[in-house]
Amino acid sequence: MNATLPSLETLDVTGKTVLVRLDLNVPMQRGRVVDATRITRIIPTLQYLIERHAKIVVLSHLGRPKGFDPGLSLAPLVDILSENLWDRPVKFSPDSVGATAKLAVEAASPGDVVLLENLRFHAGEEKNDASFGKALAELGEVFVNDAFSCSHRAHASIVGINPHLPSAAGRLLAQEAEALSRTLTTPDRPLAALVGGSKISTKLELLGNLCARVDKLIIGGAMANTFLYAQGYDVGASLYEAEMKSTARDILKEATRKGCALILPLDVVVANALEPHAPSQVMEIKHIPKRSAILDIGPRSLMQLFRAIEDSKTLVWNGPVGAYETVPFDASTVQLARLVALRSREGLLHSVAGGGDTVAALAHAGVSAELSYLSTAGGAFLEWLEGKELPGIAALLNPHAHDQRQRA
Repeated sequence: MNATLPSLETLDVTGKTVLVRLDLNVPMQRGRVVDATRITRIIPTLQYLIERHAKIVVLSHLGRPKGFDPGLSLAPLVDILSENLWDRPVKFSPDSVGATAKLAVEAASPGDVVLLENLRFHAGEEKNDASFGKALAELGEVFVNDAFSCSHRAHASIVGINPHLPSAAGRLLAQEAEALSRTLTTPDRPLAALVGGSKISTKLELLGNLCARVDKLIIGGAMANTFLYAQGYDVGASLYEAEMKSTARDILKEATRKGCALILPLDVVVANALEPHAPSQVMEIKHIPKRSAILDIGPRSLMQLFRAIEDSKTLVWNGPVGAYETVPFDASTVQLARLVALRSREGLLHSVAGGGDTVAALAHAGVSAELSYLSTAGGAFLEWLEGKELPGIAALLNPHAHDQRQRA
């Protein structure tokens, strides 16, 4: 992401029909949105287009339907999208391509917003079918990708429209790309990374990439248990991956070879059950009871992390350090989040966090708005940390990149 992405300002959108790929895959219960964060963050792009009297055609997906599924229709999002656009009416098309979609777009006026039905009701979306991408492109004159969180997928609405229309990055995508590039490409050092989660096996590429890029790699969550096990410690009834023992040892060696300080817990909080307010105790890592599970880091470990962060100028965070969903095993994650927020507010730390559990943990700690940047990208954030090229970004830089790769 070192190259400059084409911005909205590079497009002639005034009075044009603009296809805008958004990520409206928001959590819903009983047909109502329970977290509108992704919607509020794409409003600047829509407002820019409205001010230029563009006819806006919104493309998105919701869930993982296998064909048409009324329970995953985008229709319930019309009202909340309208509310966030200061009660501007939003029209809805019950299909995303074909005659129905064309009629809905043609009936709209400059400045109108038309939301098309769930793209994934058509198999051609996830298969990146060339004809489906072309059919989408025929609905507009200009294309804007403002779905960074979907840009790790080579789907038709992400890479299949660019070859047919002038394209650019929306405000949110450009913001995400800039924030994330700064963090690993040109960071203020020392640079620390905090990686949590349950399994090494799902984050192998991530850990390998970070070892070569960061000065300090902090391992937390159940993932740390596997590293402790690899070092010969008995982790009791804790969640860990015995089959990843040699892999964990290789990562430890690689970190040493790259001059990266890999930080693991010194003490932990253990309990016999993962239940709210379950009896727990702090134990040194060499004295973990057989029937107990590690559910949080201990006070010595927390102080070790405090010092590592206080000695750093940049932090990238993906994953909590304990079972933050259950009190009292949220304590260390909450205290750590508040320290990161404080240092970020004071301008002493540039902090970038992302990933579903991380976003939820920071919200739980009440500091979501206080980090330097909070990414809502999920899988795309993780793949970026792994050093992978994101198809949606590549398609903006080279509209025919995916076609060329398929022919190669």
